[in-house]
Amino acid sequence: MSGTQPEPPNGTSRIRDMPAPRLAEGVAAKPMRWVFTWPYRVILLGVYRAGFRPWHLTLLGLVTNVWVGASLLRGEFLLAGLLLIPAGLFDILDGAVARLRGEESRWGAFLDSVLDRVADVILFGCLFWALAGQGLRLEAALALLTLVIALCVSHVRAEAEAAGVRLTEGYFQRLERYVAMMIGLPIPGALLPALALLTVLGAVTLAQRVWSAVTKVMAAGPADGVAVKEAGPANPAHATDPSATLGA
Repeated sequence: MSGTQPEPPNGTSRIRDMPAPRLAEGVAAKPMRWVFTWPYRVILLGVYRAGFRPWHLTLLGLVTNVWVGASLLRGEFLLAGLLLIPAGLFDILDGAVARLRGEESRWGAFLDSVLDRVADVILFGCLFWALAGQGLRLEAALALLTLVIALCVSHVRAEAEAAGVRLTEGYFQRLERYVAMMIGLPIPGALLPALALLTVLGAVTLAQRVWSAVTKVMAAGPADGVAVKEAGPANPAHATDPSATLGA
């Protein structure tokens, strides 16, 4: 970390001047933003003044997610659920710190998006393996379905944006998956309902995304879609939303 404490770009160190977390589209986004805006600002200011760079937080998030996976494979579900809290914070903060430092880039947004999918695979892949090893076939199947649906939701968004339309719709996105697992893993008896909820509402979100993508791409027309696909997104900041909101 840096030996000096940098000042935020606006020249103030007041907590109230820190940006609030960006608002996502999922059902948990507004309540979570309302509850955690001030704690988020406190943590963001501390992380910024401590000299953390965006890539530090991205790396810490990856390491924490690997720790989550290892804990699941050892059957330590309580620890895994608790570790999802810092993992989620790192995922939100790396984009926020990048914006504060003026270090947003297409490469950073791409890397963050890829690592989000890696984190999903680690979490639900290791959970599937652990549950299957315990003979919990229904829970294991739901964990695997949740993973497949999460990857499909992300893929639909990526393909739609490649065709020139931007998708943010979805009742259950990455934030909701994190919250459900933070509750389902540590609390006895809560894992099966949490996984069932993720599977059902994840499927609804996938259908919602597919319908929205089809209608928007058709409305855009073939010429507009091809032009945007060749040129890429007009505003690279659009790609930073996943790191800022835990979206998918």
